[in-house]
Amino acid sequence: MTAAHGSAKDLVGAAARRLRRESSDLANSLAVYRMPALAGRAPESLSAVPKPIRKGDKARGAAILGGRFALAGDTLDVPTGESVWDLTAPSRRFAAALHRCEWIHDVLAVDDAEARQAVGVFVDDWIDRFGQWNWFSWSPAVLEGRVRAWLFAHENLLEGPDGTARLKTLSRQARRLIRALPVIEDSRTRLDATISLALATLALDLGGAKAAQVGRALELALKSQILPDGGHVSRNPEAAADILISLVELDQAAEGVAPLPDEVRRAMDRAAGFVRFCRMPSGALAGFHGGGEGDGRAIDLALRHVSGGKKLPTRPAFNVAPHTGYHRAEAGDAVIMFDAAGPASGLQGGDAHASALAFEFAASGTRLVVNCGWSPDQPTAWRDAVRATAAHSALTLEETSSARLIEAGWRRDLLGHCMAEGPEPVKPRRNEEDLGVWLEATHDGYRKRFGMSVRRRLFLAVDGGDLRGEDGLFRPVEDGAPDDPEARLRFAIRFHLHPDVRASLSRDSMSALLVAPNGDGWRFRTDGGPVRLEKSVYLGAGAPPRRSTQLVISGEAETFGGGERPPNRVRWAFQRLGRVGGAAG
Repeated sequence: MTAAHGSAKDLVGAAARRLRRESSDLANSLAVYRMPALAGRAPESLSAVPKPIRKGDKARGAAILGGRFALAGDTLDVPTGESVWDLTAPSRRFAAALHRCEWIHDVLAVDDAEARQAVGVFVDDWIDRFGQWNWFSWSPAVLEGRVRAWLFAHENLLEGPDGTARLKTLSRQARRLIRALPVIEDSRTRLDATISLALATLALDLGGAKAAQVGRALELALKSQILPDGGHVSRNPEAAADILISLVELDQAAEGVAPLPDEVRRAMDRAAGFVRFCRMPSGALAGFHGGGEGDGRAIDLALRHVSGGKKLPTRPAFNVAPHTGYHRAEAGDAVIMFDAAGPASGLQGGDAHASALAFEFAASGTRLVVNCGWSPDQPTAWRDAVRATAAHSALTLEETSSARLIEAGWRRDLLGHCMAEGPEPVKPRRNEEDLGVWLEATHDGYRKRFGMSVRRRLFLAVDGGDLRGEDGLFRPVEDGAPDDPEARLRFAIRFHLHPDVRASLSRDSMSALLVAPNGDGWRFRTDGGPVRLEKSVYLGAGAPPRRSTQLVISGEAETFGGGERPPNRVRWAFQRLGRVGGAAG
């Protein structure tokens, strides 16, 4: 994978895509074009009844009924007697989440007459204001979520005397989304839109020609975005899990109604294997490239559906995901997930992180070392910060990242929040032996700017009680001598601890004691100099951010070093001590 993005060809392509989208929006803003284009028969009832696997959040739903909308990291309080649709949204992300309407399932989770009535009022108010056309709320990235959300709420929205007008509006939205398919770039939005449309064509009986068109688009999107090892091209484990859940919801809705493209079953099988590969012993997903822990209950249900109800194996079927770029080492009750590739490129890298050679570590069902992670419920102010290398359990050089975002400005506005430069090549190696598993990888993320490459070696002992690591900075021989052999480069090796892990330093600051929630003790030690305990933050479990701690080893590397001896080489280890205390509070 290459993360480079921002060439003249990329800019021209992005400009052309924007022009096509804006032309489509302009045409649809004209009633003389829009009305015949979106006209068609609306069904009197649904041909299929989609059911969501994800459960709504009852507490969030109760807050919404009380007038408080907490979406996409922002909050909007709606005064009594006013409509949320008439108020100014605090951010664009909030507005998108609001108009996607997925929060109506949180309201319905309250499960009383007031909640069911409120959902109908929310939707009818939206129809009154935006039901004909609105350039923002009818954009594909927003529209696909709303189509699916309304379908999943069919019992409360689309049935009975009030359902007729809503079905008519929903049918028009589905037709708009079908017509928009040619102008949706090959991104996650395109795949999500085709899944939403596949549900819509089943439930709304939009016609054989449209169903065939959507089926072809879904097949192409799945082939383009679900890699042979089951991962999503974004390299985000939670993205793969969300897509798996959506495909299972589609598969369940289609049962006994209409056949789905064969690619749906193949994609489900592959994605299920990858999701199992990415789950840590606690059931949470490893947090890489914009992903968080995931919805554990929904993931369990999806995996069970794919397996035909059979009991799931305790371990994944493979330990290397070569196309997505991850290695997994499992020994005893311990698991390592290792990021052994660069960030995704182009449009699929819009949420990519500078996390090459970062790892997560768990043992005895407890996550010990993590990355800061991300959740769409977190405040926008955190987004770019947690994409930096320093937000991962990895080495940073001169407080810079191994991959760099396109800078704010017109290029970012056109291309999105992608990486302008990455750490490629990332070269992994793996060796399994009787004593344990060795993982090793190098990357060149600092070579262009500082003349140094990075090497990380990991060893997990066969009993899972000893994880050893070695980080090195070396100057490639073919680059010759550095311009200033006397210069020194500051580096820091960070190990972000899960918020439930307690840490304390030894008197000489060369080691630290870690206590897991179950009382298990671990000793962290290093030969690389004093260890510091610093503040960190964990965002992978949803809002609000949780305070946590990180272990930090700092040093100064020689610009001509080979990475095999100090100060350019640092060794460290996590070693199990046994039970040393009670569970953390």
